[in-house]
Amino acid sequence: MAEETDVIVVGAGLSGLVAATEIADAGKRVIVVDQEGEQSIGGQAFWSFGGLFLVNSPEQRRLGIKDSFDLAMQDWLGTAGFDRDEDFWPRQWAEAYVAFAAGEKRAWLRAMGHRIFPVVGWAERGGYDAMGHGNSVPRFHVTWGTGPGIVEPFERRAREAMKSGRLVFRCRHRVDALSITNGTVDGVSGAVLAPDDVERGKSSSRNVVGEFALKAQAVIVASGGIGGNHELVRQNWPKRLGTPPKFMISGVPEHVDGRMIGITETTGARLINRDRMWHYVEGIQNWNPIWPRHGIRILPGPSSMWFDATGTRLPAPLFPGSDTLGQLKYIMSTGYEYSWFILTQSIIKKEFALSGSEQNPDLTGKSWRMTIKRATNKGAPAPVEAFKSHGVDFIVRDKLEDLVAEMNKLAGSDLLKLEHIRMQIEARDREIANPYVKDAQVMNIHNARRYIGDRLIRTASPHRILDPAQGPLIAVKLNILTRKTLGGFETDLDSRVFGSEGSVIPGLYAVGEAAGFGGGGVHGYRSLEGTFLGGCLFSGRNAGRAAAKAVG
Repeated sequence: MAEETDVIVVGAGLSGLVAATEIADAGKRVIVVDQEGEQSIGGQAFWSFGGLFLVNSPEQRRLGIKDSFDLAMQDWLGTAGFDRDEDFWPRQWAEAYVAFAAGEKRAWLRAMGHRIFPVVGWAERGGYDAMGHGNSVPRFHVTWGTGPGIVEPFERRAREAMKSGRLVFRCRHRVDALSITNGTVDGVSGAVLAPDDVERGKSSSRNVVGEFALKAQAVIVASGGIGGNHELVRQNWPKRLGTPPKFMISGVPEHVDGRMIGITETTGARLINRDRMWHYVEGIQNWNPIWPRHGIRILPGPSSMWFDATGTRLPAPLFPGSDTLGQLKYIMSTGYEYSWFILTQSIIKKEFALSGSEQNPDLTGKSWRMTIKRATNKGAPAPVEAFKSHGVDFIVRDKLEDLVAEMNKLAGSDLLKLEHIRMQIEARDREIANPYVKDAQVMNIHNARRYIGDRLIRTASPHRILDPAQGPLIAVKLNILTRKTLGGFETDLDSRVFGSEGSVIPGLYAVGEAAGFGGGGVHGYRSLEGTFLGGCLFSGRNAGRAAAKAVG
C-alpha cells in the first residue's frame, strides 16, 4: 500500500525547500523526495555565491544607485530577447518576477533572518544600447553567508515543520516514474538507494536496496537542470552558439543530470526552449575538486585583457563581466574552446573573485574581519592565491616573453605570437594614463570606477599591464563551464505544468531550473545574473502556495 500525503516534492534543492515549507506552513502535509542524502539538502544553491537580483533596494540607494521597476524591466526584456510563440508564459513570469524583485522579495527574506552584504555587485554590464543586453546599474546583492545563507532559512523552516509532522524528508529515494490516474498526476514511484554518507557534492552510490511508492493530490518537480550531464548539454546545444565543445568542466555536481526532466516529459509535460542554456567562459579547473570535472568560475572585474586562443583580443564589448553568451558565441566561432586572460598582480588582487560558497570563506563564514582583508591584503584573497599557486590554468611570470612561451606550452600549440600580443598590450597601455580614451575597455574601467562599490573593492586603479611595479604578469587559461538550464517545463503563474496539447496537467507542478526558473524560460536567451536563486525562490513560493490551496 502506497504511503499517502497531500503533496510530494521531488527534489530537496532550494526551489523544492521553498515549495515544501510554504505547503507545510499552510497546514498541509508534504513529503520531499531526493536521490541524494540528507547532507545534500539545499542542492546547488548551497554551492552558490548567493547572489540575488533586487531592484531599488536600500543597499542600492545607500550607494547612490537609481533603479526602478521600469529600468529593470527594460533591461530584462533587452536581455531575454523573447521572440517565440512559446515565450508567452516566460514573459508573464518575467514581469511578475521583476515586480517581486522590486517589491516584497527582500522583506520576505529579511523576515526569515536573511541578510545582504552592503556592497552591490554589477554583473552582466552589457555594452550595447540602452535596450540591449545587460544591467544598466548594479543589482547583484550577495547574501551574507553566500549559498548556505540563502538555504538556511528554508531548511530551518523545514526542520520546524518536521517536528509537527507536516513535512517528511525521504532522502536516498530516486523517483523513476510519476503515477497518473484518470489524467491526474497523483504520485511517484522508484528505487530506495543504499545509505551513503559521502561528502556533499561528491558522487553517491546508486546501489538499489528497495522500492517505494507514494500517493498525493499534487506532485511538484523540483529536480534541477542538466549541467552535470555533458552529453545532454551537447544534445541541446544551440546552433547559434557554434559547435558544442568537446572539452567542458562542470559547475554543478554529477547528479544534476536531467534524469527527472526526461521522466516528467514522458508523462506528456511540455518542455520548451530546451536550446536555451547558460554556460560560463571564465571556467578554471578546480585544483581541489569535489565532484567530477569540477570547475570554478572567475568573477572578474573589468581590467584583465582577454585574448582568444590565437592571441587576438576579444572585440568590444566582449570585455570581462559584459556579456557571457556573447563571449561564448565568439570563442566558439574561433574554432577553439578556450581563451586567455592576461593581467597583473595588482588586478588579480582587487578584481578576481571566485564563484562558490567554498571559495569565499569570509562571506560564507560571515566574518567581517576576513572580508575587510580583501581590500587591505597585499595579495589576492587566499582562495585566489591558492589557484594561482596550484591551479593548472594559471601561469605567473615576470616577463611577457616567458609568459607567452608558457601559455603556448600549456595549450600544446604555437598559436600565440609574442609580438602580436605585445603590440595589443602596448597599444592599450598607451591609453591608460588619460581619463578620455578611444579604447572601449579602458572606457569601461573609468566608468566602473565612478561607482563607489567598484572603486572600493572590485576595480583596480588604472595602470599599464607591462608596468613591472604592478607585476608579476599572470595568464589564465579559461575553459567553458557548464551551469544552468534556461528552458524547462511550460507553467502558468501558479507553476502548474502544461501538457503537449496545451492544457494544464492536473496535479503536476514544476519549479526552479526544471521549469526554466519559471514558465519554461523566464530568462529568455540570456540572464542578468543573480536571477537563478531568485527564480527558485519565486517559482517555489508560487507552486507551494498554489498546491496548498488546490489540495483538499
